[in-house]
Amino acid sequence: DDLFDYGTAEIGKPVGIDIKEKKMTLPLIYALQKASWLDKRRVIFNVKNNAGHRDRVQQVIDFVKQSGGLEYAIKTMERYRDEALEILHEFPESAARTSLEALINYTIEREK
Repeated sequence: DDLFDYGTAEIGKPVGIDIKEKKMTLPLIYALQKASWLDKRRVIFNVKNNAGHRDRVQQVIDFVKQSGGLEYAIKTMERYRDEALEILHEFPESAARTSLEALINYTIEREK
């Protein structure tokens, strides 16, 4: 869900909504960890004071994209998917296991 906020898929969720709601997402947290002190201040200011300022929201989105935040979140999501599937495969094949596998894959691959 965090990825959709940065315009990576068309699911009906408005781009930048988490930023507008001042939510710290995994891509943003990662990008801030890598940022200089000055960039951190600027981005945090833009997150806290974005009311009515589309340009500030877009600056945060651009910062996260340029800082590798989306790539990090995708890799983290894929790692958790792989771990979950590995655990599921310890159980005998069943309708429940198949349903859980489908749910895991849906949450990773969904675009809408």
